[in-house]
Amino acid sequence: MNRKIISTSKAPAAIGVYSQAVRVGDTVYCSGQIGLEPESGQLVEGFEAQAVQVFENLKAVACASDATLAQVARITLYLTDLGNFGKVNEIMARYFTEPYPARAAVGVKELPRGAQIEADAILFLG
Repeated sequence: MNRKIISTSKAPAAIGVYSQAVRVGDTVYCSGQIGLEPESGQLVEGFEAQAVQVFENLKAVACASDATLAQVARITLYLTDLGNFGKVNEIMARYFTEPYPARAAVGVKELPRGAQIEADAILFLG
């Protein structure tokens, strides 16, 4: 099966040895996104702003895959403070409607660039 690398300037460029996303068949595997502004490459300030930027970045990668966030089958959230769990639910509700994707939320010690949240996703295009 062929792999297609997905890349867009509307989401932050990869800051390591990885692709923004990889499509294999009808499935798109999106790398983790933190709250970096694509234009400046700088981390936005505060948890809420970072969470919004994370979902905007995922949305841009989905769009580059000829998809939308409605096609997310699974999302994983990485939070440096699980006390933000309720806030991330509120923000996610702006980007997802029922039926919601499967989800995991994981508490982590730290994230790249001092980010407070990261999310990766798997989209199904079929």
